[in-house]
Formats: sequence, C-alpha cells, structure tokens
Amino acid sequence: MVSGGEANDTRGSVSYSIGQVVYSTTAGINGSSAEGVQQPFEIYVITGIDDNIIGINLLISAYPNPTTNFLTLKIDNHEATKLFYYLYDFSGKLIENKRVRGNETRISMNKLVSETYLLKVVERSQSITKEIKTFKIIKN
Repeated sequence: MVSGGEANDTRGSVSYSIGQVVYSTTAGINGSSAEGVQQPFEIYVITGIDDNIIGINLLISAYPNPTTNFLTLKIDNHEATKLFYYLYDFSGKLIENKRVRGNETRISMNKLVSETYLLKVVERSQSITKEIKTFKIIKN
C-alpha cells in the first residue's frame, strides 16, 4: 500500500510518500543522497587514538553490539595491564570502572536497563591518563 501527499506554505513545499515505490541516488563532489530510502546512521566508535602518531598497533573492539547480557572487550597488540574501562549511562553517570584483565574482558550488562551506554577505555601509567577509545554500546 502506498500513500502520500504534498504540504505547502509561504516558505516552500514538500511532496512525500509512505511506502517505497521508487528511489534514486544522486552523487556529487561532497557526497551522495538516496531519495526515498530511510537511512539509519550509527557510529559505534566515538573516539580513538591515532595509531600512526603514537607508534603502536592497538586493536580494540567491543562486541556483541547491540548486546543483552554480556559485552566482551578485546585488546590486541597492547599491554592490557595499563588499561581501564569506564562504563557510563548516556546521561554521563559512571556505572562501573575496572582494570582490563588480559586480552579479553567480559563486562556484565544483564542487570542494566535497556538504553545506550558509553564504554571508555583509558591507559593509566604513573600520573598520566590517556583516553584510548570510546564505544557507544546499545543494551537491548
């Protein structure tokens, strides 16, 4: 079933349809647009260090994302003993912070409500704290 209409006022007009009959893609120098298609956009890694600048080959991932019960934080090519993770709710309240234990750390999410969380991984050595990467985690 397809439906649609048109809306007008003094500032302009727009035509719309409900249901996807046809769509077209237009590309230009600055990007592209796909008209007629809903396009969700999610960024899961929010920040990260530039590996080329500091001279390390750090591979870090958090999975599964979205998650339901447990989240696995995986660290490769870096000394995990200097790393800590901080889990925040989306309003910025600290839920949990712990030292990363080994190459894979399992984080329990089963007692948390369904919402979006931020998982920040930092490196702490002596008096220096350096943010490594922040993930957006979706808890179903």
